[in-house]
Amino acid sequence: MMDKQIPHSATIREVCPRDGFQSVRDFIPTEDKVKFINTLVETGISIMEVTSFVSPKAIPQMADAADVMEEFNKRWKDKVDSVVLIPNLRGAENALKVNPDWINFVLSASESHNKANTKRTVAESLEELKRVAAIKGETKLCVSVATAFECPFEGAVDPDNVIRVLDAIFEIGVHGITLADTIGTANPFEVTTTLSKIRGKYGNYPFFLHLHDTHGMALVNTLAALHLGFNCFDSAAGGLGGCPFAPGAAGNVATEDLVNFLEKIGVHTNVDLLKVISAARNMKAYGLKIMSHLSASSVGKESDSCRQL
Repeated sequence: MMDKQIPHSATIREVCPRDGFQSVRDFIPTEDKVKFINTLVETGISIMEVTSFVSPKAIPQMADAADVMEEFNKRWKDKVDSVVLIPNLRGAENALKVNPDWINFVLSASESHNKANTKRTVAESLEELKRVAAIKGETKLCVSVATAFECPFEGAVDPDNVIRVLDAIFEIGVHGITLADTIGTANPFEVTTTLSKIRGKYGNYPFFLHLHDTHGMALVNTLAALHLGFNCFDSAAGGLGGCPFAPGAAGNVATEDLVNFLEKIGVHTNVDLLKVISAARNMKAYGLKIMSHLSASSVGKESDSCRQL
C-alpha cells in the first residue's frame, strides 16, 4: 500500500556507464561499453549518464568518451536523454563536440574534497562553471554537488555550506542540480536535516540525489528523501561505482535494488526490473564486481509465488 505522503512516481538516471565503469581498473573495450549501454537503455530508463570527458591520465577508462557518445547518438539520440560528466572548461569543449543533451559539471560542497577531485578551491570551481555556462549553447547544464552530506576528509558537511554553494550555482544559472552522498556514509537523519533546509530554501526544485551505499544506507536515505518530496535519483546497474578521489567510497545504489524498493512501496519508475537484473548479470559475466541484493531467480520465484495466491 502506497504511503500518501510520498510521490507516486520517480525518475531514475542510470549512471553505470560513467560512475560505474570509471571504477573498473581494466579497460573495457569501447564495443563492450556500447553493448552494455544498449542493454541498459532497453530497461526503460529515460536518462543516462553515458560517459565522462576527463583527462585520460586521471581516469584511463574514459579515454574513449567521444567514441562512446557517437555510438550512443546513432541509436538513442532523441529517444533517451544523454548526460556526460565534465570537470572543467576543456572537458566541456570536448563534450560539446559530440552533442550530448546535458553536460554535468562537478564540484564539491567541501573544500578538501573539491581540491582532491578537481585540484581547485570551491570558489575557483564556481568561476570555471561560469566559463562553462558561457559556451554551452543549447545544451542543458547540470551541476553535481559532491559531498553534500559528508566528506571523507572533513566529516559531516554543514547544510549551510551546501546552501551557500547552491546559491552561487543558481546565480550562475543551470538547468539541474544533483546532491551527492559521495562516500555513502550519510544517515537518514543527516539527509533529512540537509534536505529539509534545501526544500525550505528552494521549494519544489527537482534536485536529483546521488546516493552511494557504503554503509548500506542508500535505500533508507531514499525513503527519507521521498518523504520530503524528492523523487529523482541516480543509480548504477549492479551497484558499480565509487569516487576514485574519495577514500573508502563504495558503489552506487544498485538500479535493480532501487527499482525493486520503489515499486514495492508504490512509487512507479517505468523501469523493467528483470531487464535491469539481466543487464547486471551480463556485466558480472564480463568480470565486473556486482554489488546488488537481487537476482533474476529470486524475483522470478517471488512472481511465481504471487501467481499461486
